[in-house]
Amino acid sequence: MAEAQTLTDLKDLGQGTGVEPEAAAELPEPKRDAQGRSYATGKRKDAVARVWIKPGSGRVTVNGRDQEVYFARPVLRMLIQQPFLVTERLNQFDVDCSVTGGGLSGQAGAVRHGISRALVLYEPGLRSILKRGGFITRDSRTVERKKYGKAKARRSFQFSKR
Repeated sequence: MAEAQTLTDLKDLGQGTGVEPEAAAELPEPKRDAQGRSYATGKRKDAVARVWIKPGSGRVTVNGRDQEVYFARPVLRMLIQQPFLVTERLNQFDVDCSVTGGGLSGQAGAVRHGISRALVLYEPGLRSILKRGGFITRDSRTVERKKYGKAKARRSFQFSKR
């Protein structure tokens, strides 16, 4: 009767294939510019955010204004802080971003997406945490276009019998 294999025995199986388990799980090199910043682009609906993060005190600047001024609603500010809360990096990075297009809700989503992608470039080990939270995936939902013969995207013109 054969002996039961243990985990240490299974590790030995990987040595014969030429692929070592440590080499397969190696993280990519962090991408930072000369000032120590990481850059990423975030998108949501029609909004596009260009985001730079660097180590700091947690200051967030959007289009040259403080986040409390630009995003007046607390829900939008909470949305921006989510990637930092999940990765336990709150008040460790300064964020500078410029946002164009869309409304405030879409812009806040774009900033959140950009912060998440920039965090992954700054610290590649955070990717699994952010991916599990759904922050790296771009939300592809956009406004449906208007079709000809319709009043809006789907609404028909009012029916008139006479």
